[in-house]
Amino acid sequence: MAENVEIRWHGRGGQGTVTAAKVLADACLSGGRDVQAFPEYGPERAGAPLRAYNRISDKELRMHCPVKNPGFVVVVDATLLDAIDVTEGALDNAAFIVNTKKDPKEVRAKLKAKPTQRVVTVDASTIALETIGRAMPNAPMIGTVTRVSGLITLENAVEDVKKSFGKKFSQKIIDGNVEAVKRGYAEVKEG
Repeated sequence: MAENVEIRWHGRGGQGTVTAAKVLADACLSGGRDVQAFPEYGPERAGAPLRAYNRISDKELRMHCPVKNPGFVVVVDATLLDAIDVTEGALDNAAFIVNTKKDPKEVRAKLKAKPTQRVVTVDASTIALETIGRAMPNAPMIGTVTRVSGLITLENAVEDVKKSFGKKFSQKIIDGNVEAVKRGYAEVKEG
């Protein structure tokens, strides 16, 4: 792992984007890394665009500002591709992880991604509908980020989802989210 990994999440209020960033941070913390997870809100309402950030490091983190040059950009709502520049500041070797039914090559063209940047897609909304019963794409996106980033194992992600969601939800919801994480990990498309 690089000394410091930075992730920028783009989503809309109510999709679980901030929760996903926190769950990923908790799983990395359990693995002995120093972590940060924090949101940046505009108007605080369901459907409003928002950003969340992660910093993960093997050393103590002393920086406390938004992520300007992410190595990973996670787009939880593909409609944001038409509304904001999700590529802003992304590293030349960044990976873009997008929740969409579209082919990664189509998303690559839309983003005008550099040849050195990875573009990965997953249909997290459909996975969530099929496993949880709601189009809440955060759990499948945790699985996809786990696979693409290599920061934690699938087992670590599943355990942390169980731990984080177990405080708030019934066993049926927890099981659905665990299945969603596993499918998000397995159904990655890259192009």
